[in-house]
Amino acid sequence: MQLDAKLASHFAHIALGHVTREYPNMIVHALSGPADAQPPRTLHPIFFGSFDWHSAVHGHWLLARLYRRFPDLPAAKAIRVLFDAQFTKENVAGEVAYLARPNTGGFERPYGWAWLLMLAGELHRHSSEEGRRWSERLQPLADVFVERFLRFLPVSTYPVRVGVHSNTAFALLLTRDYARAVRNSKLDALCVEKAKAWYGRDENFRSLEPSQDEFLSPSLMEAALMHDVLGSDFAAWLARFLPDLADGEPATIFSPATVSDRSDGKIAHLDGLNLSRAWCWRLIRDALPAALKPRAETAMMALLDSALPHVEGDYMGEHWLASFALLALDPYA
Repeated sequence: MQLDAKLASHFAHIALGHVTREYPNMIVHALSGPADAQPPRTLHPIFFGSFDWHSAVHGHWLLARLYRRFPDLPAAKAIRVLFDAQFTKENVAGEVAYLARPNTGGFERPYGWAWLLMLAGELHRHSSEEGRRWSERLQPLADVFVERFLRFLPVSTYPVRVGVHSNTAFALLLTRDYARAVRNSKLDALCVEKAKAWYGRDENFRSLEPSQDEFLSPSLMEAALMHDVLGSDFAAWLARFLPDLADGEPATIFSPATVSDRSDGKIAHLDGLNLSRAWCWRLIRDALPAALKPRAETAMMALLDSALPHVEGDYMGEHWLASFALLALDPYA
């Protein structure tokens, strides 16, 4: 299954419907005093929609990616108008100013940090005049998160292996995408160093996934990162990390998780788990042993089939799932 213009238009339509939808909104916001109690649009001049800050960020990433990949997209004009309104110097300065407030050092760490850099890296790849303009305007915000990663990673002794926002393998994979796009060798080298330190000696990994509200696979996410980092050494690492993979174990990573209630925001995470697993399988597929590739391909298709029909519907999934569907269907910049 591949991304085509029809599906791209569908995804763009979904994202345009929520990136500027201010409510409902779940704010993660530290109050230093009563004056800090402000509505989302005041706190975040760009990323106030999509239920939460990080979803607004990757909703913009989805639109930026589709704008570049499908320049004749029917929604291209709407995306251009939106980005011209959103990515102003004043709005970016407002987002930067928020991060200079007290008690914001851990804001969206590391998930939102990585997604903001993913958006910045995508805009950096644009060759159009407007794309270059958007990229230049967003760069001051990207610079803040680069500096935060450069400070945070050296003091992060341990990885986070859970299947939610704090997963460090996911953050490193997205951050490396940005570092390569803008040729930031210092950030790239640090990501590689931390990936090897955190995961390089892992053996016989035993995860109890899926948990009830995961949207990332701890095992496959780590494998996708190490494939990105290790290159030709990945196969040997994978054989140690998941030694029974050729026998279809652990069985849970090959089959879709059951989503019992898509109106429940946490349970709806499991649609994202199915999409992110498909993404990881696609990323590592070519490096798998020949005998394992058909099983991985079958798993990837089953995972996509289970989740793609649900990227639109209840807002608890609709405000973010299309971004993960795009990763799964079009993973390479």
